[in-house]
Amino acid sequence: MAASVKDVLTLIAQIILSYFEVVFRLVFKPAKRSVERDIILVTGAGHGIGREIALAFGRLGAKIVVWDINKEANQATADQIFNTGGEATAYECDVTDPEAVRRVGELVRKDVGDVTILVNNAGILHGGALLDLEDSQIKKTFAVNTLAHFWTVREFLPAMVENNYGHVVTIASMAAKMGVAYLTDYSSSKWAVYGFTESLRDEVRRMERPGIKTSIVCPHFVDTGMTKFPKLSKFERFLTPEETASAVVEGVLRQDEVIYVPSSKTLLVILDKFLTRKAQHLLYAFMDIGIDPQYRPTGSKKVE
Repeated sequence: MAASVKDVLTLIAQIILSYFEVVFRLVFKPAKRSVERDIILVTGAGHGIGREIALAFGRLGAKIVVWDINKEANQATADQIFNTGGEATAYECDVTDPEAVRRVGELVRKDVGDVTILVNNAGILHGGALLDLEDSQIKKTFAVNTLAHFWTVREFLPAMVENNYGHVVTIASMAAKMGVAYLTDYSSSKWAVYGFTESLRDEVRRMERPGIKTSIVCPHFVDTGMTKFPKLSKFERFLTPEETASAVVEGVLRQDEVIYVPSSKTLLVILDKFLTRKAQHLLYAFMDIGIDPQYRPTGSKKVE
Protein backbone atom coordinates (compact mmCIF):
# COMPACT_ATOMS: atom_id res chain seq x y z
CA MET A 1 0.00 0.00 0.00
CA ALA A 2 1.40 3.39 -1.00
CA ALA A 3 2.34 5.78 1.79
CA SER A 4 0.20 8.89 2.16
CA VAL A 5 1.53 12.41 2.62
CA LYS A 6 0.54 12.13 6.27
CA ASP A 7 2.57 8.95 6.63
CA VAL A 8 5.65 10.59 5.12
CA LEU A 9 5.33 13.66 7.35
CA THR A 10 4.91 11.43 10.39
CA LEU A 11 8.07 9.55 9.44
CA ILE A 12 10.04 12.78 9.03
CA ALA A 13 8.83 13.99 12.43
CA GLN A 14 9.85 10.69 14.04
CA ILE A 15 13.31 10.87 12.45
CA ILE A 16 13.83 14.43 13.71
CA LEU A 17 12.64 13.37 17.15
CA SER A 18 15.17 10.53 17.15
CA TYR A 19 18.00 13.08 16.99
CA PHE A 20 16.64 14.89 20.03
CA GLU A 21 16.42 11.53 21.80
CA VAL A 22 20.12 10.87 21.12
CA VAL A 23 21.09 14.25 22.56
CA PHE A 24 18.80 13.68 25.54
CA ARG A 25 20.44 10.28 26.25
CA LEU A 26 23.87 11.90 26.12
CA VAL A 27 22.90 14.52 28.68
CA PHE A 28 20.56 12.41 30.81
CA LYS A 29 21.77 8.83 30.97
CA PRO A 30 18.98 6.22 31.04
CA ALA A 31 18.44 4.49 34.36
CA LYS A 32 20.32 1.24 34.80
CA ARG A 33 18.29 -1.93 34.89
CA SER A 34 18.77 -4.58 37.56
CA VAL A 35 20.11 -8.03 36.64
CA GLU A 36 19.55 -9.70 40.00
CA ARG A 37 16.88 -11.99 38.54
CA ASP A 38 18.73 -12.67 35.30
CA ILE A 39 20.57 -15.77 34.17
CA ILE A 40 23.55 -14.54 32.16
CA LEU A 41 25.55 -16.84 29.91
CA VAL A 42 28.99 -15.69 28.76
CA THR A 43 30.93 -17.61 26.11
CA GLY A 44 34.72 -17.55 26.11
CA ALA A 45 34.61 -16.85 29.85
CA GLY A 46 37.89 -18.56 30.70
CA HIS A 47 40.03 -15.48 30.11
CA GLY A 48 40.16 -11.91 28.88
CA ILE A 49 37.05 -9.83 28.27
CA GLY A 50 34.66 -12.76 28.76
CA ARG A 51 36.08 -13.54 32.17
CA GLU A 52 35.83 -9.92 33.31
CA ILE A 53 32.26 -9.59 32.00
CA ALA A 54 31.24 -12.70 33.94
CA LEU A 55 32.91 -11.40 37.11
CA ALA A 56 31.29 -7.97 36.75
CA PHE A 57 27.79 -9.35 36.26
CA GLY A 58 28.39 -11.77 39.12
CA ARG A 59 29.07 -8.86 41.44
CA LEU A 60 25.68 -7.41 40.47
CA GLY A 61 23.82 -10.45 41.75
CA ALA A 62 22.95 -12.27 38.52
CA LYS A 63 23.19 -16.03 38.13
CA ILE A 64 26.19 -16.58 35.86
CA VAL A 65 26.73 -19.40 33.41
CA VAL A 66 30.22 -19.57 31.94
CA TRP A 67 31.14 -21.46 28.77
CA ASP A 68 34.61 -22.11 27.43
CA ILE A 69 36.46 -24.86 25.62
CA ASN A 70 39.19 -24.56 28.27
CA LYS A 71 37.67 -26.47 31.19
CA GLU A 72 40.21 -25.45 33.84
CA ALA A 73 40.23 -21.73 33.03
CA ASN A 74 36.44 -21.68 32.79
CA GLN A 75 36.06 -23.35 36.19
CA ALA A 76 38.52 -20.85 37.66
CA THR A 77 36.23 -18.02 36.55
CA ALA A 78 33.21 -19.70 38.13
CA ASP A 79 35.18 -20.33 41.34
CA GLN A 80 36.19 -16.68 41.60
CA ILE A 81 32.58 -15.57 41.21
CA PHE A 82 31.52 -18.06 43.87
CA ASN A 83 34.33 -17.02 46.24
CA THR A 84 33.22 -13.39 46.07
CA GLY A 85 29.65 -14.24 47.04
CA GLY A 86 28.18 -14.75 43.57
CA GLU A 87 26.52 -17.69 41.90
CA ALA A 88 28.08 -19.33 38.84
CA THR A 89 27.99 -22.62 36.98
CA ALA A 90 30.68 -23.71 34.52
CA TYR A 91 30.20 -25.82 31.41
CA GLU A 92 32.82 -26.95 28.94
CA CYS A 93 31.47 -26.26 25.46
CA ASP A 94 32.85 -25.94 21.95
CA VAL A 95 30.63 -23.20 20.53
CA THR A 96 31.65 -24.09 16.98
CA ASP A 97 29.83 -27.43 17.31
CA PRO A 98 26.04 -27.02 16.91
CA GLU A 99 25.35 -30.37 18.55
CA ALA A 100 27.51 -29.46 21.57
CA VAL A 101 25.68 -26.14 21.90
CA ARG A 102 22.33 -27.94 21.87
CA ARG A 103 23.48 -30.59 24.36
CA VAL A 104 25.06 -28.17 26.83
CA GLY A 105 22.22 -25.70 26.34
CA GLU A 106 19.76 -28.35 27.50
CA LEU A 107 21.92 -28.96 30.58
CA VAL A 108 21.88 -25.25 31.39
CA ARG A 109 18.08 -25.11 31.20
CA LYS A 110 17.82 -28.18 33.40
CA ASP A 111 20.40 -27.10 35.98
CA VAL A 112 19.99 -23.32 36.09
CA GLY A 113 16.99 -22.21 33.99
CA ASP A 114 16.31 -20.16 30.86
CA VAL A 115 19.12 -17.84 29.84
CA THR A 116 17.87 -14.24 29.78
CA ILE A 117 21.08 -12.46 28.77
CA LEU A 118 23.39 -14.12 26.25
CA VAL A 119 26.86 -12.64 25.81
CA ASN A 120 28.54 -14.02 22.68
CA ASN A 121 32.15 -13.22 23.48
CA ALA A 122 34.25 -16.19 22.34
CA GLY A 123 36.69 -15.20 19.60
CA ILE A 124 40.06 -15.89 18.00
CA LEU A 125 42.55 -13.86 15.97
CA HIS A 126 45.42 -15.17 13.81
CA GLY A 127 46.80 -11.89 12.47
CA GLY A 128 48.39 -12.95 9.23
CA ALA A 129 48.48 -11.73 5.65
CA LEU A 130 45.70 -13.09 3.44
CA LEU A 131 48.21 -14.95 1.28
CA ASP A 132 49.84 -16.53 4.34
CA LEU A 133 46.75 -17.74 6.18
CA GLU A 134 46.01 -21.46 6.05
CA ASP A 135 42.58 -22.62 4.86
CA SER A 136 41.97 -24.15 8.30
CA GLN A 137 42.72 -20.84 10.03
CA ILE A 138 40.21 -18.91 7.94
CA LYS A 139 37.54 -21.54 8.54
CA LYS A 140 38.27 -21.56 12.28
CA THR A 141 37.99 -17.77 12.48
CA PHE A 142 34.49 -17.84 11.02
CA ALA A 143 33.50 -20.92 13.01
CA VAL A 144 34.32 -19.21 16.33
CA ASN A 145 33.74 -15.53 15.58
CA THR A 146 30.64 -15.81 13.40
CA LEU A 147 28.89 -19.15 13.06
CA ALA A 148 28.91 -19.80 16.81
CA HIS A 149 26.54 -16.86 17.21
CA PHE A 150 23.99 -18.66 15.04
CA TRP A 151 24.14 -21.78 17.19
CA THR A 152 23.93 -20.06 20.59
CA VAL A 153 21.22 -17.56 19.63
CA ARG A 154 19.07 -20.28 18.04
CA GLU A 155 19.47 -22.27 21.25
CA PHE A 156 18.42 -19.56 23.71
CA LEU A 157 16.28 -17.13 21.71
CA PRO A 158 13.09 -19.29 21.72
CA ALA A 159 12.65 -18.88 25.49
CA MET A 160 13.26 -15.14 25.17
CA VAL A 161 10.59 -14.94 22.47
CA GLU A 162 8.14 -16.95 24.54
CA ASN A 163 8.67 -14.74 27.59
CA ASN A 164 9.12 -11.48 25.63
CA TYR A 165 12.21 -10.89 27.73
CA GLY A 166 15.89 -11.19 27.02
CA HIS A 167 19.05 -9.55 25.74
CA VAL A 168 21.53 -10.75 23.12
CA VAL A 169 24.97 -9.14 23.42
CA THR A 170 27.44 -9.43 20.55
CA ILE A 171 31.11 -8.72 21.20
CA ALA A 172 32.25 -7.49 17.80
CA SER A 173 35.20 -5.12 17.30
CA MET A 174 36.18 -1.78 15.83
CA ALA A 175 37.48 -4.05 13.06
CA ALA A 176 33.79 -4.46 12.20
CA LYS A 177 33.74 -0.78 11.26
CA MET A 178 37.19 -0.37 9.69
CA GLY A 179 39.14 -3.14 7.98
CA VAL A 180 42.94 -3.10 8.25
CA ALA A 181 45.84 -5.18 6.95
CA TYR A 182 46.51 -8.61 8.42
CA LEU A 183 42.98 -8.84 9.80
CA THR A 184 41.16 -9.92 6.64
CA ASP A 185 39.59 -13.01 8.22
CA TYR A 186 39.06 -11.42 11.65
CA SER A 187 37.60 -8.17 10.35
CA SER A 188 35.31 -10.04 7.95
CA SER A 189 34.04 -12.26 10.74
CA LYS A 190 33.30 -9.24 12.93
CA TRP A 191 31.55 -7.34 10.12
CA ALA A 192 29.44 -10.46 9.74
CA VAL A 193 28.31 -10.57 13.37
CA TYR A 194 27.60 -6.83 13.26
CA GLY A 195 25.20 -7.51 10.39
CA PHE A 196 23.90 -10.62 12.16
CA THR A 197 22.90 -8.59 15.21
CA GLU A 198 21.26 -5.83 13.18
CA SER A 199 19.25 -8.43 11.27
CA LEU A 200 18.31 -10.18 14.51
CA ARG A 201 17.12 -6.86 15.93
CA ASP A 202 14.81 -6.39 12.95
CA GLU A 203 13.49 -9.95 13.22
CA VAL A 204 12.66 -9.35 16.87
CA ARG A 205 10.89 -6.13 15.89
CA ARG A 206 8.77 -8.01 13.37
CA MET A 207 7.99 -10.63 16.02
CA GLU A 208 6.60 -7.77 18.13
CA ARG A 209 8.75 -8.68 21.10
CA PRO A 210 9.86 -5.31 22.51
CA GLY A 211 11.10 -6.99 25.68
CA ILE A 212 14.04 -8.52 23.78
CA LYS A 213 17.04 -6.21 23.39
CA THR A 214 20.26 -6.48 21.41
CA SER A 215 23.64 -4.82 21.88
CA ILE A 216 26.67 -4.77 19.60
CA VAL A 217 30.00 -4.05 21.30
CA CYS A 218 32.90 -2.62 19.27
CA PRO A 219 36.07 -2.39 21.37
CA HIS A 220 39.40 -1.02 20.15
CA PHE A 221 42.53 -3.13 20.77
CA VAL A 222 42.26 -4.93 24.12
CA ASP A 223 45.22 -6.42 25.95
CA THR A 224 43.98 -10.03 26.07
CA GLY A 225 46.98 -11.66 24.44
CA MET A 226 45.26 -12.15 21.07
CA THR A 227 46.80 -9.02 19.51
CA LYS A 228 50.54 -9.28 19.92
CA PHE A 229 51.82 -6.44 17.72
CA PRO A 230 49.30 -3.57 17.71
CA LYS A 231 50.00 -0.29 15.94
CA LEU A 232 48.51 2.52 17.99
CA SER A 233 48.60 6.25 17.38
CA LYS A 234 50.07 8.55 20.03
CA PHE A 235 46.51 9.39 21.06
CA GLU A 236 45.60 5.77 21.84
CA ARG A 237 46.55 2.93 24.13
CA PHE A 238 45.80 -0.71 24.75
CA LEU A 239 42.52 -1.18 26.62
CA THR A 240 42.46 -3.49 29.61
CA PRO A 241 39.96 -6.37 29.78
CA GLU A 242 38.59 -4.88 33.00
CA GLU A 243 37.74 -1.45 31.58
CA THR A 244 36.33 -3.04 28.43
CA ALA A 245 34.10 -5.33 30.47
CA SER A 246 32.99 -2.38 32.60
CA ALA A 247 31.88 -0.51 29.46
CA VAL A 248 30.05 -3.60 28.20
CA VAL A 249 28.17 -4.10 31.45
CA GLU A 250 27.33 -0.38 31.68
CA GLY A 251 25.95 -0.44 28.12
CA VAL A 252 23.89 -3.56 28.74
CA LEU A 253 22.44 -2.14 31.95
CA ARG A 254 21.37 0.95 30.01
CA GLN A 255 20.24 -1.23 27.06
CA ASP A 256 22.41 0.59 24.52
CA GLU A 257 22.14 -0.87 21.03
CA VAL A 258 25.75 -0.08 20.04
CA ILE A 259 28.61 0.20 22.53
CA TYR A 260 31.93 1.66 21.37
CA VAL A 261 34.93 1.16 23.63
CA PRO A 262 36.30 3.68 24.31
CA SER A 263 33.23 5.86 23.79
CA SER A 264 35.35 8.39 21.87
CA LYS A 265 35.29 5.97 18.93
CA THR A 266 31.68 7.00 18.40
CA LEU A 267 32.95 10.29 16.93
CA LEU A 268 35.24 8.44 14.52
CA VAL A 269 32.34 6.31 13.28
CA ILE A 270 30.14 9.39 12.79
CA LEU A 271 32.95 11.24 10.99
CA ASP A 272 33.56 8.24 8.76
CA LYS A 273 30.01 8.43 7.43
CA PHE A 274 30.58 11.94 6.10
CA LEU A 275 34.00 11.36 4.50
CA THR A 276 34.60 10.51 0.87
CA ARG A 277 36.32 7.19 0.21
CA LYS A 278 39.56 8.98 -0.61
CA ALA A 279 39.31 11.03 2.58
CA GLN A 280 38.77 7.82 4.55
CA HIS A 281 41.88 6.26 3.03
CA LEU A 282 43.91 9.37 3.79
CA LEU A 283 42.68 9.47 7.39
CA TYR A 284 43.37 5.77 7.99
CA ALA A 285 46.86 6.09 6.47
CA PHE A 286 47.58 9.13 8.66
CA MET A 287 46.39 7.35 11.81
CA ASP A 288 48.25 4.16 10.78
CA ILE A 289 46.19 2.05 13.16
CA GLY A 290 46.29 -1.72 12.84
CA ILE A 291 48.64 -4.56 13.61
CA ASP A 292 51.92 -5.95 12.36
CA PRO A 293 51.78 -9.58 11.20
CA GLN A 294 51.86 -12.03 14.08
CA TYR A 295 51.55 -15.15 11.96
CA ARG A 296 53.73 -16.28 9.06
CA PRO A 297 54.01 -19.85 7.82
CA THR A 298 57.48 -21.36 7.95
CA GLY A 299 59.50 -20.32 4.92
CA SER A 300 57.13 -17.57 3.81
CA LYS A 301 58.49 -14.35 2.37
CA LYS A 302 57.95 -11.13 4.26
CA VAL A 303 55.43 -8.93 2.47
CA GLU A 304 55.02 -5.31 3.57
